[in-house]
Amino acid sequence: MAAVIIAAALLVVVFAAGFWFANYSMGIQRQTLEQARAWQEAHYDLSWYDRIDRSDYTVDSYDGYALHAQMLANPVATDRYILISHGYTDNRFGALKYARMYLDLGFNVIVYDLRGHGENAETFCTYSARERRDLQALILDSRQRYGDMAVLGLHGESLGAATSLAVLEFQPPVDFVVADCGFSNIRDVLADGVRSRHLPAAMVDVASLCAKVRFGYGYADMRPIDCLAGNAVPILFIHGAADGFIAPAHSESMSRATAGYSELHLIDDAGHAESILVNPEAYREYVAAFLDRVLSEPPQTNEVKQ
Repeated sequence: MAAVIIAAALLVVVFAAGFWFANYSMGIQRQTLEQARAWQEAHYDLSWYDRIDRSDYTVDSYDGYALHAQMLANPVATDRYILISHGYTDNRFGALKYARMYLDLGFNVIVYDLRGHGENAETFCTYSARERRDLQALILDSRQRYGDMAVLGLHGESLGAATSLAVLEFQPPVDFVVADCGFSNIRDVLADGVRSRHLPAAMVDVASLCAKVRFGYGYADMRPIDCLAGNAVPILFIHGAADGFIAPAHSESMSRATAGYSELHLIDDAGHAESILVNPEAYREYVAAFLDRVLSEPPQTNEVKQ
């Protein structure tokens, strides 16, 4: 009888820990727009932002959830557009570190707050499961809203990269994707974090079950790599070689998994989401060369570079 009581108590503890971890991992400690802007201004020149023409609007997603978006109009008339998705806890100001590059490359820039972030209503994060459907809504809205659009590309960082890759399962009308430090599946990222704290990785699998019960989504539902098997959209993968949060192996495996053309470039000495800050010249060169290749005469074969 004592053994049964002990076993039951342990089971309660395990699942209590699982529900705590599920709530923690899928909660969003989001930044305000003011906090995000202050961080950006402390790390690079953002003075151009206040001088550019901007328009704010909202887009209703598949379930009626309102997504706050902003279009940055290029001072030179262009029919090329880029839709940038920011990282976890950040907001549309976090996308601005890439915006100036695309403006210089002749694009109008659309930034937005991912579900649960920025000015959007608070909710939990599903690490691309719901977010990809939001991005699909933004893609379709952009195609309809901007009638002069000839080219539409996606650029994402971390969660934004995972979302920009996961949306490809829907075969959206986009011309290319630039994915910076995205994850192939969130389970392995969480397991790496748990192991680094000398805890058993099996805790993540218990938490996944708890997340499925609590939120309707488990970590097995959050696998951008599974969305690439039939993809034909060209993808540029960029990853910091020193990324200790999401290992470069995630981008490497996704570059191999996509059925379409891809490139992979690792940025030396760059940690998580630092590549454009550590080596902005190389970053711009990689993006510009990729765009020249895929927008002039899209290649048909996969190519992996480092």
